[in-house]
Amino acid sequence: MIKSGAEVEISVLHQTYQRLAELVGVDNMLKIYSEFRGLQIQFPMRMYDRDAVGKRIAQEYNGGNLKALSDKYDYSQRWIYQQIKTYKQKRNMEGKS
Repeated sequence: MIKSGAEVEISVLHQTYQRLAELVGVDNMLKIYSEFRGLQIQFPMRMYDRDAVGKRIAQEYNGGNLKALSDKYDYSQRWIYQQIKTYKQKRNMEGKS
């Protein structure tokens, strides 16, 4: 088993591992290889979780930062506004109970 990046011959690595080595360095590529080898990994299109972002947006919204939140979390302004509206409705319902 390869234990350090110094032992890796990059020119004969599989293309996937060559690219990983370029992106994150050989030592980190080896960690990824060790953790996930043999698995097929699919990365979601969005980096942030919808539910977690929805809650965070409702907390960060100040009435005038819709575009900034849209840019920050990479969701449309329409979707963000809908999350704020949903959160407010939930809060109002909880207050009535």
